[in-house]
Amino acid sequence: MKHLVYLGNKLSTAGHTPTTIDTLSTLLSAEGFIVTTASKQTNKIVRLLDMLWTLLRYAKRTNYVLIDTYSTQNFYYAYFCALFCQFLKLPYIPILHGGNLPKRLESHPKLSAALFNKAYINCAPSYYIKTAFERFGYTNVKYIPNSISLNFYPFKVREMNTINLLWVRSFSEIYNPKLAVGVLHGLLERGISATLCMVGPEVDGTLAQTQAYAKTLQVEVTFTGKLSKEEWIALSADYNVFVNTTNFDNMPVTVIEAMALGLPLVSTNVGGLPYLIEHNVTGVLVSPNDADAFIEALLNLQKDTLHREKIVVNARAHAETFDWDSIKALWVATLN
Repeated sequence: MKHLVYLGNKLSTAGHTPTTIDTLSTLLSAEGFIVTTASKQTNKIVRLLDMLWTLLRYAKRTNYVLIDTYSTQNFYYAYFCALFCQFLKLPYIPILHGGNLPKRLESHPKLSAALFNKAYINCAPSYYIKTAFERFGYTNVKYIPNSISLNFYPFKVREMNTINLLWVRSFSEIYNPKLAVGVLHGLLERGISATLCMVGPEVDGTLAQTQAYAKTLQVEVTFTGKLSKEEWIALSADYNVFVNTTNFDNMPVTVIEAMALGLPLVSTNVGGLPYLIEHNVTGVLVSPNDADAFIEALLNLQKDTLHREKIVVNARAHAETFDWDSIKALWVATLN
């Protein structure tokens, strides 16, 4: 029986949105792997020390180390943990989440090489990241996409008499949540009946800024705070469009979830999103930070019922390819 150590920010118990370390570790455990995770520590220094201690503690019984790897400050968790894995002679697998990782490869080539060149493999959850890494000369990259458990996502074809927008993400500046408020304001200014619900926890002060922005524009927005997956999936039944406003992204699971639920999708055309969404086939892609482009896309979806219904059926079929029952074989083959 293989023993895995999985390192990442396991902070859902501290009010943060569950991340891959929460979901994937549970799924791998169900497949018979022994999985030890770290870390739940909220202090960044203590979290890194806990990760390193976990590696040392389980070094003699660990077969592989999985490391959630992002492009911002959390990149350094992965870097130091990878160096320690090299010292302990443990094979490690960075899971490449950060939508801005290609910039990191360019701006920090030596640190990146020290981390990624000596990995057992680098797991790319999107073809966007895989292609970017290969462009920089990395050959040890394997595509294993993010997954969902499809049975949790009831498909529903929705009417669109009123445009009811749903936004689901952590409130972080890189996800540009204020744009969603600007889109609502623009719709209302045009005399279009519309609502907006924004689901997600505060990360960097952006939630307060977004609430203040809504107040300045004098539009009413529902802010739910953090919801469990079950709660926001139930809430989604009352909405008929999913908007993804991010400025940087890789392969967001919330977008796959929206596809599975039958929510028509309008997203910015950045990072890995054009690799995930085929424009006017499984969703609509628009320029980043462009409220008018969002509004035009939404009005077109509202007006053309046949096209909208074709998009959501295509999107559901695409989402089915990310079901864990399909993806788990890639992980099992890699780890065995």
